[in-house]
Amino acid sequence: MRKDRKVVWFEDVGKNDIPLVGGKGANLGELTKAGIPVPPGFIVTAHSYYYFLERSKLADEIRSLLSPLDPDDSSKLQEIASNIKRSINAAEMPQEIADEIAQAYQKLGGGLVAVRSSATAEDLPEASFAGQQRTFLNVEGEKEVITAVQQCWASLFEPRAIFYRANRGLDHLKIGIAVPVQRMVQSETSGILFTLEPVTNDHSKVVIEAVYGLGEAIVSGEVTPDLYMVDKDRVEVIEKTIARQEWKLVRNAKGKNLEEANVKVPIKKREQRKQKLTDEYIIALVQLGKRIEALYDFPQDIEWAQEGGALYIVQARPVTTIKELEKPKEISEAAEKALLLTGSPASPGSASGPTKIIRQSSEIDRVLAGDVLVAEMTTPDFVPAMKRAVAIVTDRGGRTCHAAIVSRELGIPCVVGTGTATHFLKPGQVVTVDGAEGKVYDGRIIKEEPYIPLVLPRARIRTTTRLYVNLADPDLAERVASRDVDGVGLLRAEFMIAQIGEHPRYMIAQGRGQEFVERLAQGVATFAKAFNPRPVIYRTTDFKTNEYRNLIGGEYYEEVEENPMLGYRGCSRYVVEPDVFNLEIEVIKRVRENYKNLWVMIPFVRRVGDLARLVRILKDEGLRSSRDFKLWMMVEVPSNILLLDDFINVGIDGISIGSNDLTQLILGIDRDSPKLAEEFDERDEAVLVALGKAVRTSIRRGITVSICGQAPSVYPELTEMLVELGITSVSVSPDAIEHTREIIAKAEGRLSSPSLWRQLARATS
Repeated sequence: MRKDRKVVWFEDVGKNDIPLVGGKGANLGELTKAGIPVPPGFIVTAHSYYYFLERSKLADEIRSLLSPLDPDDSSKLQEIASNIKRSINAAEMPQEIADEIAQAYQKLGGGLVAVRSSATAEDLPEASFAGQQRTFLNVEGEKEVITAVQQCWASLFEPRAIFYRANRGLDHLKIGIAVPVQRMVQSETSGILFTLEPVTNDHSKVVIEAVYGLGEAIVSGEVTPDLYMVDKDRVEVIEKTIARQEWKLVRNAKGKNLEEANVKVPIKKREQRKQKLTDEYIIALVQLGKRIEALYDFPQDIEWAQEGGALYIVQARPVTTIKELEKPKEISEAAEKALLLTGSPASPGSASGPTKIIRQSSEIDRVLAGDVLVAEMTTPDFVPAMKRAVAIVTDRGGRTCHAAIVSRELGIPCVVGTGTATHFLKPGQVVTVDGAEGKVYDGRIIKEEPYIPLVLPRARIRTTTRLYVNLADPDLAERVASRDVDGVGLLRAEFMIAQIGEHPRYMIAQGRGQEFVERLAQGVATFAKAFNPRPVIYRTTDFKTNEYRNLIGGEYYEEVEENPMLGYRGCSRYVVEPDVFNLEIEVIKRVRENYKNLWVMIPFVRRVGDLARLVRILKDEGLRSSRDFKLWMMVEVPSNILLLDDFINVGIDGISIGSNDLTQLILGIDRDSPKLAEEFDERDEAVLVALGKAVRTSIRRGITVSICGQAPSVYPELTEMLVELGITSVSVSPDAIEHTREIIAKAEGRLSSPSLWRQLARATS
């Protein structure tokens, strides 16, 4: 088939045409050709999207808007996404594409259609875009369909879609989008079918969820569906859970196109409590599911609809959450007494943490690493917060709702459909979530690590440049230690201190300083033990005053600063408050009694004299440079670059570049300012000069040089440059481990220098 076609019909394409019609479009074509009952339709191809970008000259603008992206900064992510979508929607669609869409719509017969997005990297076994782009239902009219297609193009840059690609190292402009336009099925009943049991990965079962009305209510989690469990071989229903449904989602006949409405389900004849799909249709649906699984030879996640007595398949995709499972953890009889809530098990594993009750997506910044996210339901806009959370609990939804699917993909425990979690649980209440059993307990009742998906083993890549990982949560230590990493390049203490929850000086005043030491030492030892004998670089605390004030007792000891980022933090604190620093020294010494792989790094060092004073204190405590103890300094203040030889003369063994603060202070840009977001870029020439000087000086002086800021995780070309320059190690977030190792290997094996390297060479010559 010609790859420059702008519109194609379902029957024209198949599973090998993903580059042209995306995953969803290719699947719809393959199902149509196989005789599966699919509502007819056509696809506006990815070529049309690329042609639109070329004609509108938007590619450079999009690339520029994305250049300062920090995917974990939700507010900046929202702003960047809004600007890109606004530009795409405002651009004029090429007339030839608009004409072909209009002609195809008329050939389809006009009337109501569903306009769906189909990205060219979605619905594959190795990549799930779970609800990342937009779908428009009940669209009618040529102009309306054309508008919906363009809105689908724009939705390739929804915040959730940008976040997903950024965290998987995908090039935003190399991912295209096609748009299937399909005759609208006015579902009397609809739902999801999994050709395996998605929580336990049991291939002998088929799971069906069903609701009255349109199926979007299931995916969004707004309605708790019926659940039917079917034996796959015998095609026999073995379990049913009938959910009460008070309303359904239907076409809003009184509204405009692109709208749906909630309609009350009648109470008469007990319709709200009835089984949504009869046993006869359940069996027929399972037979269709088995045919589709056989077609792809892979477990399938299938969307179906029933209209006028007929069953239709409206979408099928591979199941992307098949993971190797750990042995279920046992809950003691005493722990059962602490049971608070029961819901549907949605993602296996168990984890504990304080609850954050989120009512709407605009509040997701409140969710911090280690929190349990509690919501009525989640939407794709919740994904950044879900990634930070240790567990998810929702009021509504079933095993195939958004919260369930994304939690399984992220590998975090999830319980859905509890009914009352947002009202019953209190903000900040510490709970334990058991995702395998669908239960929520009061307090921390499981001591083992939470479930984290096991990374399937791959051949280990040997590199001269060491690859370290940035970590903060002790619960992740053992799992990440099993990955292909050479140690921990940045162990942040702040997360563990936040879990203690009290200001260290407040605890000292109460005579509880040793309690602080014991609790922090327990957390640090978890990392040292998991990674032993690989080094663990412990960064001493770098709380800012506003962060310290959030701890119990903090308001008594912390002043309100105009600019905490440039205020009383890091090394300056240790010089003024040696008693608090002594607590951390005791933590380090206590852990090193058993684990000699724990080293120390000092953050935010402004002056050479301050570092010299701390080095003397550490030496007096027996922490002096040796074969099994190294002292590093964070390089994040311009004075560190300008006077690096003097800092090294004090007696440090290595440096680690904190690219976030260093970029901020070199360019004079508040990295939290939305107005300056586009200006914040670690690849700025001034920052590159600083990086070059730091690496060259360290190599000349024979000390270790690393980088632990966000930049290596975001900009592969920066990692390549640093490796070719001779950096000793690179430290990245856990999700970037494998990808960065490959980047390092390629950079080490390449003889020629990349363009960014040549830029640095010119800048430092």
